[in-house]
Amino acid sequence: MMIRLAPAAAIAVLMNMTPMAQSAPSKMGSPARLIPTVPAHATTVRNYYKQSVYDPSNNKVGEILDFMVDKNGRITAAMVGVGGFLGIGEKNVVIPFDALMVSRKGNQRHLTLQTTKGALESAPGFTYDRATAGWVSNRSVSNAGHKLPLFIGTMPRE
Repeated sequence: MMIRLAPAAAIAVLMNMTPMAQSAPSKMGSPARLIPTVPAHATTVRNYYKQSVYDPSNNKVGEILDFMVDKNGRITAAMVGVGGFLGIGEKNVVIPFDALMVSRKGNQRHLTLQTTKGALESAPGFTYDRATAGWVSNRSVSNAGHKLPLFIGTMPRE
């Protein structure tokens, strides 16, 4: 008799736990909404990523390396690599995303900043830290006692 009560008791406990599990708050986001069409005037990240950035005089001042996305999923800033050659000696600086002006040159998008290469080169620099999977100030990297990432000055390729 005791053997038959154990499975019945286990089933009763599980049945009572099910409503509690369903009523527990979910840590997942809201359900995905599917969009039947591409939003009007939307563009892809490919139109910015790895694109050259120019000053108002049409001199190349850098290249887009990465984007900073806020907790709401909006792009708020861009990481721009300035100077150097093939990533060596390049300095990475953060600019507000809305500071980029987009125009057209033929079939290509043309990205312009209202600044000079010298101003970007004198701005605070950042390094991609693989340990934290994020950008850190060059000051904090030089003051930290840890080994610098393999790809200093660029975001690691995956």
